[in-house]
Amino acid sequence: MRIAVNTRLLIKDKMDGIGCFTAESMSRIVQDHPEHQFFFFFDRRPDPDFIFANNVCPVVLYPQARHPLLWWPYFEWATTTALRRYKIDLYVSPDGMMPLHSTLPTLTVIHDLNFEHFPENLRRSHQAYMNYYFPRFAKRATRIATVSEYSKKDIIETYNIDAGKIDVVYNGSAEAYHPRSEEENAATRRLYSNGEPYVLFVSTILRRKNLANLLQAFDTLEAVHNGTLRLLVVGTRTWWGDELQAAYNNMEHKDSVSFLGHLNTPELSRLMSAAEMLVYPSLFEGFGIPILEAQYTETAVVASKTTSMPEVGGDAALYVDPLKPTEISNAIKQFLNPAIRQKYIEKGRIQREKFSWQKTANLLWKSMMKTVNKQ
Repeated sequence: MRIAVNTRLLIKDKMDGIGCFTAESMSRIVQDHPEHQFFFFFDRRPDPDFIFANNVCPVVLYPQARHPLLWWPYFEWATTTALRRYKIDLYVSPDGMMPLHSTLPTLTVIHDLNFEHFPENLRRSHQAYMNYYFPRFAKRATRIATVSEYSKKDIIETYNIDAGKIDVVYNGSAEAYHPRSEEENAATRRLYSNGEPYVLFVSTILRRKNLANLLQAFDTLEAVHNGTLRLLVVGTRTWWGDELQAAYNNMEHKDSVSFLGHLNTPELSRLMSAAEMLVYPSLFEGFGIPILEAQYTETAVVASKTTSMPEVGGDAALYVDPLKPTEISNAIKQFLNPAIRQKYIEKGRIQREKFSWQKTANLLWKSMMKTVNKQ
C-alpha cells in the first residue's frame, strides 16, 4: 500500500504538540510496517532525522504552507496533484487539514477545537480559516482521529459528526521524561531557583492557559511562606493581555516568579523532575500532555477539573476549579505536605501506564486501516 502523510509540521527544533504527535507516531508506524511505502509530504526541505526508515520517500510540495493564504493552494492544488502523481492509496493528516476535492480515503487528526471555544487566541486570518474549513474537513474525511474522549464528544456536538466515524488515539510522553536522582534534582534547583522548592507551570502563554489566576493563587500562598517558594513559568509569551498584566502587577511577591521562556525537552524534563509539583490550571485542553509528562517524571500534579484533564490525570491529580484562585492555592498548599505528594506520585505511576507513544502508534495504525477499508 502507498500511504501519504502530511508532515509539514516536522521542523527541526521548532515542533509544537502536533509536530511531536506526528514524529512520535509515524516514526514507529513506518518501522512497524516495512511492507508499505510511505510518502511524507513536506513544505520545505526536511531534516534527515525525519526520514525514519528506508520505506519513507520525502516529497517537498510548494508553496510553503505558513499562512492561511497559502494553505488553500498547498492542500487543494499541490497536495491533490501529488496524491495522483504518486498513486496514493491512503492520505493521513496529523494536523487536521486536507484537500477537500480529493476523493481518496483520508484520515484526519483533529486534536481539539480550542479555536471554536477561544477564538481570541488566534490571529483573525487563522481564525477565519479554521472556522470555515475545519467543519468541512470533519465532514469530508473518511475517518477522524482525536486525542481524548472529551475531544471526540466535542467534535460530535460541535460539527454534528457521527460517533462511529471518530477514533480516540491518545497522546504519549517522550522518553526524556523520567525521574532524576535527588542529587540531580538539587542541582536543578540551585540552577533555577537558588536551591528553593518551586511550583512549575508549563505551557505556551495563552489566555485559556489561565496563568493570571495561578499568579493570584501563588501570591496568596507566598505571603504565608515568606519567599521560600518559587513559581517557574516555562513557555513562549504568545499572549500577554491586560488581565494577565494586571495579575502580575498586583503581585506582592513578583520576585518569587521567574519566566524562563521556551526550553528544550531534555532541560524541561529535568526541571519537571525537580519541581514540588506541576500546576496546570488551563481552561480548555484536548489532552494536556504536561500532565502525563509530570507523571512520568514522578511529579505531583494540580490540574483543572475541566475538559479532558481528569481523563488524562485519572485519580493521580488534585483537581481545581480554574476560575477560583483560592482552590488553586489550597491544592498547592496540600502538595507541600510530602506525604500527600508521595501518595499522588504513586497513583501517577499506575495512571501513566495507560499512555505511551507506542500505544498511540498502534491506535493510529488501526484507525488508518479502518479508513482505507472504509469501515
